[in-house]
Amino acid sequence: MRQLALDIGLTPGPTLDNFHPGPNAQALQHLRLALGAGGSAYPPVPTYLWGAAGSGKTHLLRAVHEALREQGAVCGWMDPSVAHAAAFDERWSAVLLDGVHLYDSAQQAQAFNWFVNAINPMQGAARWVLAAGDVPPADLPLRDDLRTRLGWGHVFGLQPPDDAGRRAVLRQQADARGVFLSDEVLDYMQSRFSRDLASLSALLERLDAFALRSQRAITIALLKTMLESE
Repeated sequence: MRQLALDIGLTPGPTLDNFHPGPNAQALQHLRLALGAGGSAYPPVPTYLWGAAGSGKTHLLRAVHEALREQGAVCGWMDPSVAHAAAFDERWSAVLLDGVHLYDSAQQAQAFNWFVNAINPMQGAARWVLAAGDVPPADLPLRDDLRTRLGWGHVFGLQPPDDAGRRAVLRQQADARGVFLSDEVLDYMQSRFSRDLASLSALLERLDAFALRSQRAITIALLKTMLESE
């Protein structure tokens, strides 16, 4: 059965349901419980996730962002690509800060402002602050007042998935795209390319798009053809 070009870009975005927890089940459960509070009852105690690239930090923050949106809530979002962050908004139910270890001085100042307004609001209930970085709070290369506050609440160290976990995630992603990923292709991807899950996921995305354009099934031969054509 042929895939149609219309399938491109229709894969689900990050959600808590399509996050493969592996050794990070405790962090996932914490986020589920926090979101289950609903409305203005989000926990005022901050949460900080840290871990190496590929451990799932950004996936979880984006999943929380989407879950909040589905609940009808609005929140502040900042990552290193946000050059001019908005002023704190009293309508926000939460503040999400991704990649904090890469914030420049202006982003740090705005993140601190958001944090203070979220935790110690002038009016209304406290907001949830969920942040993520590559290292524990104490090791963050940030201004002291922001670094210490990021470590105030719940802190979870995330571990990247092992080989079995990476295979499970890649197969899950392939299933969501409606494509078959054989054991042979998975073995080839994991043995010949970066074992970082983010890189492997990006490779799968490129391979799926190439297979759609070529109207061919995903095989090792097709993967080699794609790489030769780039």
